[in-house]
Amino acid sequence: MSLEKYSKEELKEMSMIEIAYALLSEKTDRQAISFQEIIDEIVKATEMSDTELKSRIAQFYTDINIDGRFLTVGENYWGLRGWYPFDQAEEDIVPAAKPKKKKAKKAVVDELDDFDDLEEEDLDFDDLDELAEEDDGDFEDLDEEDVIEEEEEDFDDLDEDLDEEEEADEEAEEDLEYEDEK
Repeated sequence: MSLEKYSKEELKEMSMIEIAYALLSEKTDRQAISFQEIIDEIVKATEMSDTELKSRIAQFYTDINIDGRFLTVGENYWGLRGWYPFDQAEEDIVPAAKPKKKKAKKAVVDELDDFDDLEEEDLDFDDLDELAEEDDGDFEDLDEEDVIEEEEEDFDDLDEDLDEEEEADEEAEEDLEYEDEK
């Protein structure tokens, strides 16, 4: 299918995906072309305005991704699926993305590796006991009685709140009964 076979009116009536297929089908070198080149050729063939292109480009990109006749070969270059052997893996067609280097994580991993290499006899548990003895001073100021009194005060406040709610409920029930009697 060559674009030359179609008149200007026929090209304007065709969908962008059909024009793209015809455009790629007429390529004899079977080289993938960029999405922008496909768009430029479609605009040139159909004499499409910029506003019309802007309104249709998103749908065209969706269509080319969904249509099984097209295949992306990396970095937004597109070809026809028929150009590539069926048994050829997609990894061979699409170049592998370059992994990003993460130096900060590697330093953490190195520290963890060092920790894994430690033997049990290398660990000094006596240091942990000394740290625990130093920390005990933080809690000596609190008496057990103070903690219990604070908890009791909190519960007393809750009891008062519940009593008030029960009284309000009883008054509401009495009001309803009084209204029912009328």
